[in-house]
Amino acid sequence: MDINFFIWRNTPEESKNFIFKRAELDISKIEKIVNQILDEIKKRGDKALIHYIEKFDGAKLNPEQLRVKEEEFKRAEEKLSNELKEAIRKNIENVRKFHAIQMPSPMKLFPVSLGVYAGEKIEPIPSVGLYIPRGKGSFPSVLYMLAIPAIIAGVERIVIVTPPSRDGSIDAATLFTAKECTIKEIYRISGIQAIGALAYGTKTIPKVEKIIGPGSSYVTAAKRALFGIVDVGLPAGPSESLILADETANPKNVALDFLIESEHGPDSASILVTDSEDLGREVVKIVPSLIEDLPSMRKNFIKENMKKYSGVVIVEELNEAIDFVNKYAPEHLSIVTKNPFDVFPLIKNAGEILIGEYTPFSLANFSIGPNAILPTGGFAKTFSPVSVRDFFKYSSISYVTKNGFEKLKDYAIQLADYEGFPSHSTALKKRKICKKGGNDFYERKRI
Repeated sequence: MDINFFIWRNTPEESKNFIFKRAELDISKIEKIVNQILDEIKKRGDKALIHYIEKFDGAKLNPEQLRVKEEEFKRAEEKLSNELKEAIRKNIENVRKFHAIQMPSPMKLFPVSLGVYAGEKIEPIPSVGLYIPRGKGSFPSVLYMLAIPAIIAGVERIVIVTPPSRDGSIDAATLFTAKECTIKEIYRISGIQAIGALAYGTKTIPKVEKIIGPGSSYVTAAKRALFGIVDVGLPAGPSESLILADETANPKNVALDFLIESEHGPDSASILVTDSEDLGREVVKIVPSLIEDLPSMRKNFIKENMKKYSGVVIVEELNEAIDFVNKYAPEHLSIVTKNPFDVFPLIKNAGEILIGEYTPFSLANFSIGPNAILPTGGFAKTFSPVSVRDFFKYSSISYVTKNGFEKLKDYAIQLADYEGFPSHSTALKKRKICKKGGNDFYERKRI
């Protein structure tokens, strides 16, 4: 089995750039077909949806069958083991506890200066579409990671779109999880067409104000194409992970963790960066034996991305490894070093930071509580994990008394005149000042 192995100081710049770009390269190649499908959805609505569902998912549906019916939730629950249902409930509980703490306190008006008050008003966004992928597996965990913070934030309308099987059915665990999260508006639709339907709206599927959720390169490209038409949330594309390790790390554990995100798909990326060449070579020896018993689909995913975006990177010292991490800005980062709590403060760019041997990506993906929907493609440099904050909007509030106006206006006039806005300036210079009332409105009314 071929696994990329880089002695970083000897690696050509072209190869380095390829590793840092990862699946972003794939996304740039498919923009044309993405735009064509989105245009069809915009023009033809449900008819285009039905066409692409049959083309890409193999399911023959009519518009009345797009929305999941009430009786399907009960049938789905009956298919699942009690153990799986209990696991989903427990994980939802942990995710709810973590995200409840994120709820912001309203910012009351506070005095910026004498007679000048400012603050913020917080409101949930009115509607959101959650994309729950399925093409390479079924992901009820993605549903609760997205739904719980939206529910806590108070979003009034939460819509789920998720791909159907060839017979038109939806994954049973996904339906059960939706019911546990009290979400009933679910549509069986996938990929580019699902994103387009949520953005533009169709006769059957009303549009939403925001779309959020991970997906393939096609889903990621569709969301980017719709930027400016709908809020597309954080960039959450093909999965990626980075393990930062030194000579104290257990090679078997590192090899196990190395495969976690790479089994998601052929466009996933798993990187081990270490200052120990011995560790790197030992991991490369162990990995092939670990994938032998995997299902053929997962095995093929790993074999493919190990030749493309994944690999082992050998650097000369730990500080160079830390610099690599900050440049790569991984979705998932695991720190397995002698003193991980000395290392993690030096990490500037990562979607999540997992510390130590006993905090593998698997636990974080499902059960710990922090959100597992994270920025990919290097966007952890500017984006954060999904949180309650993704489902709020803020309005600034200002209130100025008469005395405050008198004290502040000359400062504003100076800037208005300098920047060449005479109407700005005149509105301040010629403003009629009332002789009675208005001085202590805030103090009297306690708004």
